[in-house]
Amino acid sequence: MHAPLALEACTSLGSSGPGTKAVRSATRDDPRIKVIDVTDAIARQQIETRRQPALASSLGDAPIMGAVVQPGDVLDISIWEAPPAALFGTSVGIGTLGTTGIAAGAGTSRASELPQQMVDRDGLIVMPFVGPIKVSGLSPLEISNLIVSRLRERAHAPQVIVRIAENQTANVTVVGDVASSRRVPLTTKGERLLDALASAGGVRQPVEKMAIQVTRGDRVVREPLSQVIREPRDNIRLAANDVVTALYQPYSFQALGALAKNEDVNFEGAGLTLAQGLARVGGLQDNRSNVKGIFIFRLEDPKTLPAEIAQDMQKMPDGRVAVIYRVDMSNPSALFIAQSFPIVDKDILYVSNAPLVDIQKFVNMASQIAFSIVGVTSYIK
Repeated sequence: MHAPLALEACTSLGSSGPGTKAVRSATRDDPRIKVIDVTDAIARQQIETRRQPALASSLGDAPIMGAVVQPGDVLDISIWEAPPAALFGTSVGIGTLGTTGIAAGAGTSRASELPQQMVDRDGLIVMPFVGPIKVSGLSPLEISNLIVSRLRERAHAPQVIVRIAENQTANVTVVGDVASSRRVPLTTKGERLLDALASAGGVRQPVEKMAIQVTRGDRVVREPLSQVIREPRDNIRLAANDVVTALYQPYSFQALGALAKNEDVNFEGAGLTLAQGLARVGGLQDNRSNVKGIFIFRLEDPKTLPAEIAQDMQKMPDGRVAVIYRVDMSNPSALFIAQSFPIVDKDILYVSNAPLVDIQKFVNMASQIAFSIVGVTSYIK
């Protein structure tokens, strides 16, 4: 009579997930899955292949934008002439000033503001009394001198000031999770990455959860915003036509099994190590966990694995492979490895029960059944 009860007790034992042996034999049960013991070499390769190139080393500072006019720019042109103004200015009489020696009828001229002009696709503008002028590639000062030289035979001591009213060619585009997406003009100040973000009103999410992506031509580099703030070298000077994208990246991993807490854990874009991940969930449960059964379930990029391991693995439709990393914390050196082994977004951190835990569950269950039977028998008597 007791044998069926004992058998029923064995089959009713609860469990928080597969045991260590079951996980380690996953490759045998499903050839698409690979179980990899985390060694120092594996941890180093993970760190190296996942290291993102820094903005400073990958893109570097762009040259400071010179005030050079390009097609599409809008120019303000002001012209002065010494009296009597003939072409553009209007004389303002001063009259006799007695001892000053200035004759009656002498005057000064007012500036003539020409209508704003957009530089056409051929780099030309048109000036009254001068005609078409090639200004593309010239600085405002060079354009001023060019206009003066053309007017010298027509106007009386002309003076010209040229200003770029609208810069249509040297801009960067700021988009993404910012207060206001916009185009930011570049000036001779040499605007940097954080300047552009500030011009767009800043990011809308906490800094530690933001990444900044800079697209320059066919190169795309991404870096956590906290790293840009922490490392001045990565606050790079921007180039014309750069695209700055602020990305909200709420990374998380799931903690399951014999841990103090089973929950979904958020972490920062700057990254998280296995040791930090274990600490955030309160560590292992001393009375349940198997220190040899700490696993990280991950859909992995084959590029992060040794070639001899990745070449035989079956890829998922998205090109990734199913990997279970195993860490043996009974080895003291594993504590150092855990300080550097990275946790990745959407990882599952699972800790299996120690072998004696299931035996203890059975003993407790059997004891409860036995005491129940004794109690019922006593009651019947």
